[in-house]
Amino acid sequence: MEFILSFMLLMFQSITGIDPATIGSGAGGQLPGQPPAIVQTPDGTPVKPGGEQAPGEGTAPMKKDPQPDAPKVKGVYVTAHSAGGSRMETLLKLMDDTELNSMVIDIKDDNGYITYPTENADMLKLGEAKKYIKDMSALMERLKKHEVYPIARVVVFKDTVLARKHPELSFTRKDGSVWQNGRKESFVNPYMKEVWDYNIAVAKEAAKLGFKEIQFDYVRFPEGFENKADSLVFTKTGESRVDAVTGFVNYAKEQLEPLGVRVSVDIFGYAASVPAAEGIGQDFVKISKRVDVISPMVYPSHYSTGWFDVKDPDKDPYAVIKGSMIDTHKKLDPIGSYKPIIRPWIQDFTASWLGKGHYIKYGKAELDAQIKALRDTKVEEYLLWNAGNKYTPNVNY
Repeated sequence: MEFILSFMLLMFQSITGIDPATIGSGAGGQLPGQPPAIVQTPDGTPVKPGGEQAPGEGTAPMKKDPQPDAPKVKGVYVTAHSAGGSRMETLLKLMDDTELNSMVIDIKDDNGYITYPTENADMLKLGEAKKYIKDMSALMERLKKHEVYPIARVVVFKDTVLARKHPELSFTRKDGSVWQNGRKESFVNPYMKEVWDYNIAVAKEAAKLGFKEIQFDYVRFPEGFENKADSLVFTKTGESRVDAVTGFVNYAKEQLEPLGVRVSVDIFGYAASVPAAEGIGQDFVKISKRVDVISPMVYPSHYSTGWFDVKDPDKDPYAVIKGSMIDTHKKLDPIGSYKPIIRPWIQDFTASWLGKGHYIKYGKAELDAQIKALRDTKVEEYLLWNAGNKYTPNVNY
C-alpha cells in the first residue's frame, strides 16, 4: 500500500533493487513508447519478459485446495475498527445487496496489534492485544449469518509493536535504537524463527475462530533493505533474503494445512512483471508455488509512467489491470499444477496525491473497467481496497 507518483520511480528501485530503466516489455517499459525488448536481472542477465523461473524444490507434487467448496471470492478489506464498529452494518448490507461475498479483516494490523482480546499465551508472549473487535465470536456468528466468507489478514514482518518490545527481533542501528522507515514504522527480522512462530500462532487462533483463509501481508524485508543492511545490526543465517521469506511461507503452509484453512499472500503488483526482488526477499514464483492464493496489489495508481505503454496509469485502469494479469499468467503458467488462485487487490479509492492531470476520480466506471479487465484475462476473483472501507455503490461485480 505504498503511494505517491512524484517518487514512484525511486520507490520502485528502492523496493525491488531493480533499475526501472531495465524493465522491459512485460511492464510496457518505463519510458512511454520506448520499452526495451528484454528484462534484466540486477546483474545484467537477460530474462524473458514475464519471467521463466521453473518450479522450486521441496514441495508436494500437487496442490490440494483445503477449501474446495469455497465460493469464487469477491471481497473487501475491513479494518478492525470497522469490524468492531458501526460501519460493519453498512458493509454487511453491501454483501447482502451485491455479488460481493467476502471480507478480509485485520486480525494483526499494520502496527502489529492483535485486534481483539485474547488469552492465548503463545500470542501474548510477544504480541499486544487491543479491543477494536470486542467480541470475536459474535463477529464470526454475524458473518456466518450473512454468508460472508471470512479471511483473516495478518501483517507479518511490518510490526512496530514487536520491534519496540523486543529490539533483538528487529533491526537496530549501531547505537542500539530500533530502525524506522520514513513513516516511523519498524520491521521485525524474517530470519528469526521466533517471529515466524508468533505469527503462526496468530494465524492458528484465527483458524480456530472460524476464518477460512489466512492472508499474510508484508511478507518481506523493509523497502530498500539491500542498501541499509550493512549499517544495521540483526541476526542472520547463511540463507538469502529470498530463502528466508520463502521459508516462512512454506512453514506457514505446513503449520496451517492440518487446520483446513487456505494460505494466501499479498505481494507487490509489479512483482509479476520483473525479476525477483532480492532486496526485500520476495520471489513471486517461489511464494506462489507454496500458497493457495496469491494476491498481487495491482492498483493503477501504484504504477508509474510507461507501465503497459500508458502515460498515466491511474487514468487507464483497464489497461493496467489487463497488462498486470497477462504478466501474472506468464509468470505462473510454467509452474503448472502449483499455480495458485490469482485474486488481485484492485483500486476503489481516488489517488489525488498523484497531482493534477495524473489521476482521475474513481467510481463505478473505473471499478467496472478493472473488473472487466480481470474477466477478459480469465481471473474470476478479486478484492477491493479502500483504507476507509467506503466502497463504490452500483458496481457491476
